This record gives sequence, structure tokens and C-alpha cells, in this order.
Amino acid sequence: MKTLRSCLFILMLSGITLLISSKECSAQRTLLALSKGDHVLEVIDPTSLKVIASVPVGQDPHEVIASADGKTAYVSIYGGGSLHEINVIDLVTQKPLPTIDTKPLNGPHGLVFNNGKVWFSAEGAKSVARYDPASGKFDWAMGTGQNRTHMLYVTPDGKQVYTTNVASATVSILTDSLLKPENHGGGFTPPPHRDWVQTLIPVGKGSEGFDVSPDGRELWTAGADDGVITIIDLASKKVSVQLDAQVTGANRLKFTPDGKRALITSLRTGDLFIFDVATHHLIKKISTGRGAAGILVDDDGSRAFIGCTADDYIAVVNLKTLEVTAHIPVRGADGLAWAERH
Repeated sequence: MKTLRSCLFILMLSGITLLISSKECSAQRTLLALSKGDHVLEVIDPTSLKVIASVPVGQDPHEVIASADGKTAYVSIYGGGSLHEINVIDLVTQKPLPTIDTKPLNGPHGLVFNNGKVWFSAEGAKSVARYDPASGKFDWAMGTGQNRTHMLYVTPDGKQVYTTNVASATVSILTDSLLKPENHGGGFTPPPHRDWVQTLIPVGKGSEGFDVSPDGRELWTAGADDGVITIIDLASKKVSVQLDAQVTGANRLKFTPDGKRALITSLRTGDLFIFDVATHHLIKKISTGRGAAGILVDDDGSRAFIGCTADDYIAVVNLKTLEVTAHIPVRGADGLAWAERH
């Protein structure tokens, strides 16, 4: 009897192991990279670092995101704020789908996929907007009144939106709020209603790339013109510190998944700056080429992928040894994203 029970127990454990292994194997992760030079979306195997598919996109692709199920990619066609397209790609068939025309919300750039919706900045319209793929309609938009509303972050609950406004040197915090109306006389007071409220925060000159810490407490952004890192306390919506970090030409900024390091690329120098988040000290400056842009970090924090636009490659950085370990050829490499298909 004991032998039978032992065998059954072993079989049960084997079944659980096989189930877990099956789920792990069924999740297919790919690296999405935009080529400004060839006007394509490159689909890359993150293990072999080989391009497995190239899908044509518009004439000036800048940012890319994937849907939550990893089956669809969205690419902003920017044109310095003049164009008005978001390309849609079927990642299963690796073919283009009908394009989203954003006009009059010109200049789509920053992209976020959240709660089944595509959120994007519309630089040419000084706005942020949201597109519902299910209905094929735009279901929300709000103006910032700022110049070059560029990069975008949406909180997981969809209640707050953060943008950098590059030429205005500000960060917008847009908050979905319950407003209590005033009594304007006549014996009628309208009921409370929801609306979005903007808070503007001055930051360093030319601040473009930014990220929110994994714990949601801080927003870091770096100024391309003055090299200053601005840290915003998101609870108080105020600047907590500004660092003269000398990250001139700063383009993108990303936290590592553990929140302990901040990575900043310089499009001007090609350097990758790695900062200690707790001490605000520079850990190391790594040369990745002549111009560094997009940043993507592995979930386990082991590697960073850097889109080096001027060098026509993606630099792969080992975040343990802090060295460049490989290059992936991509002409005019820029925007990067993960797609995980189940």
C-alpha cells in the first residue's frame, strides 16, 4: 500500500511539473525593434538574438508596443508631429493589419497598451488620446496645452497619465478625478462628475525619456539640454530633487525591474549611464556607440537592450558585468518592446 501511495504521489508531482513546463513552453516571448532605416518592425528571438521576421511599417516609425496577449503590435508613425498613423501588425501571421488614422490627433509618439486600450501622445495636437481596438474608435482625449507632448506612462488602473512635454520643459500628471460642482444659483446644483485634472511640473530642459519606479512612488526624467535628472514625488506631485548629473543628450530612461538602478541613454554621445536609485550616484558610464536611444530590460534584470540609432544596431548589455556583450544589426534602431504570446 505504501509503495502504491508513493507511486501515485510521484505521478501527481510529475503531472504538476509537466503542466508547469507546458505553460512555460506555451509562452513565446519576442523582442520587437523598429528600424527607422528600413521602415520595418523587426521581430527578434531574445535568446539567439536573430531576426525571425521583418514586417513593413510607415516612413517614420518611433515607438512600438504589444497587446497584452502578445498577438498584436502597434507602431507610432511620428513625422516630427506632422503624420497621423498608428500601424497595426498581426504578430501571429507577421503581416500588417489596417492602419489607424489618428487625424486630427497628429504626431502620435508615446504608446501604452493598458486595459485593452491603446493610449498615445499626439504631439502635433498637444494632446493625449485613447483608442479602443474592439470598437475601432477613439474613446477619450485630453489636451495638455504643452509643446512636444512626447513620451507616455499610464498607471495600471488607468486613473493617471504622465507625459513629458519636451519643448515646454514640463511633466504633465493627468488624474481621473471626482469633481464636486459649485452652486451657481438658481436652486440647482449639478451632481458630482468625473473629469481629468492636469498638474504641470517644471523639469530639466529637453526632458524627454522618463520612467516610474516599480513601487510607483517616483518619476525620474532627464534633460537632454542641461543634463539634469529631475525626480518627482508622485504622492505630493512635486519635485523632490534635481541632480546635476551631466547626462547631456539624454534620450530614454528606464528602471531595472528591482527598482535599484536607473538606466539613461544619450543620443548625443552614445553613452549608457547607470545610476544607483537609492544614493543617486553614477555607478558606471558605458559606451554603446555613437548614439543611444531606446531601452528595454529583461524581466529578471540580467540584460538591457539599447537601440543605437546612429550605429545601426541594438547593443546588448550584461547588467551584472556592466559590459556590452553583443550587437543585433538593425538599421536606425530605435523603439523597443516585448511581446509575449500565450
